[in-house]
Amino acid sequence: MNPQIPAPRGSVRRALAGSSFGTRLFLALTVVVVGCAASAWLVASALAPGIFHDHLGQAGIDHNSSQAAHVEEAFAWAIVLAWGLAVGIAVLLALAVSWYITRRVQRSLTAVTTSTARIAGGRYDTRVTSPGLGREFDDLALTVNELARRLDATESTRRRMLADLGHEMRTPIATLDSYLEALDDGVRTFDDDTRQILRAATHRLGRLAQDITAVSRAEEHLTRIRPVPTTTGALVTAAVDAVHERYDSKGVALHSRVDDSVVVTVDPDRLGQVLGNLLDNALRHTACGGTVTVASRKAHTDRVEITVADTGEGIAADHLDHLFDRFYRADTARDRRHGGSGIGLTITRALVEAHHGRIRAHSDGPGRGARFTIELPVIAV
Repeated sequence: MNPQIPAPRGSVRRALAGSSFGTRLFLALTVVVVGCAASAWLVASALAPGIFHDHLGQAGIDHNSSQAAHVEEAFAWAIVLAWGLAVGIAVLLALAVSWYITRRVQRSLTAVTTSTARIAGGRYDTRVTSPGLGREFDDLALTVNELARRLDATESTRRRMLADLGHEMRTPIATLDSYLEALDDGVRTFDDDTRQILRAATHRLGRLAQDITAVSRAEEHLTRIRPVPTTTGALVTAAVDAVHERYDSKGVALHSRVDDSVVVTVDPDRLGQVLGNLLDNALRHTACGGTVTVASRKAHTDRVEITVADTGEGIAADHLDHLFDRFYRADTARDRRHGGSGIGLTITRALVEAHHGRIRAHSDGPGRGARFTIELPVIAV
């Protein structure tokens, strides 16, 4: 006789491989429910007759009598009907609850799967609603939404960066093309003026490449922040000392005023870069004989302000909301003449926000100076 060969486990796994998580969960719960019902039935069948016979003996009823047989038959039917009905109802209720839970879990997983597929397809505005199945599922939904938000921000930054870079490259490329065409046609000769113009155009292209890398790293927070405890007085003093010679050479007075030297947890190098950008910007737009003041004061119990104010050219009201936009210039011709590329304030804002702070600009109008205020938290970052 040939021995019976059991089905390999691999075939069962292959059969379940194409099934959904909801189907597997429902099957698992069904096995548990049926197993519990069968166990209860077996236990009752094994223990109930012995206990019943013991009680018959204690009542003085002979096991072999017709009375005992009738009572035992009634007991067996009662057990069958009562236990059968109870087990059946319990199994149906358990399966109904299992089916409901399985459908909710399956619906939530399907929503997450569909949303992630849309995100993978480039629809970064997709969001997952909270399924209400517990903290773990809520955390999963929040994580997927945060992933979509960051991808959306990265994609928006990339698109804006490419558009801005293409816009900024048109002028130097047009300059190079026109001068090279003039050289080919013999309209111009390769003299010192032509050489300087061509070199300035190539330098500007190189600076744009460096600037776009810098602003990308700053906006995506790829620039590593190493916060350490320091004081606002030390930040202001270091920033003023770094640019004092340039201010003296242009004839612009530079003053510092520290009303409150507050301990903050920041990256001194990055905050030095922020203040350096603001001081360079103030120097470009303040004429000889003007004044720039750097001040620090405690604005609230948990916030401190560092202000860079100048008496320079000022800013029109319609430009204030766009000063921190990439490549934006309130006066294009003036900034290009002074070497501004329009991303210094963009990097400044990104670095301030990386320290959980904010920066704002104010001006009473053209010719009335400008003021930039950095607000930082006093608590540790």
